[in-house]
Amino acid sequence: MKEISVQELKQKLDKGEDFQLIDVRESFEYETSNIGGELIPMGGIIIEADKIDKNKPVVVMCRSGKRSAAAIMQLEQHGYTNLSNLKGGILAWQAEIDPTLNVY
Repeated sequence: MKEISVQELKQKLDKGEDFQLIDVRESFEYETSNIGGELIPMGGIIIEADKIDKNKPVVVMCRSGKRSAAAIMQLEQHGYTNLSNLKGGILAWQAEIDPTLNVY
């Protein structure tokens, strides 16, 4: 499974690169803190897979990287080959990029 660090993600965002950021946490988690990804909770990832672009890079994130890794494994079984897991999730983002972000 491909992984991307929070520093690499920040560079992509800063450069305005064309990619999709998918957040697989639950709504209440997303409302507490998010970095602008599209919310598709883990439980609905296959049902809503049509929202995930197959033609450009996609970064999948969650709180720590575990749920996003599980989501990627499910999506790869449905033909996705363009997915990267955000290593450490939003906890790593808060620790390394934005210490003002509320985490839980």
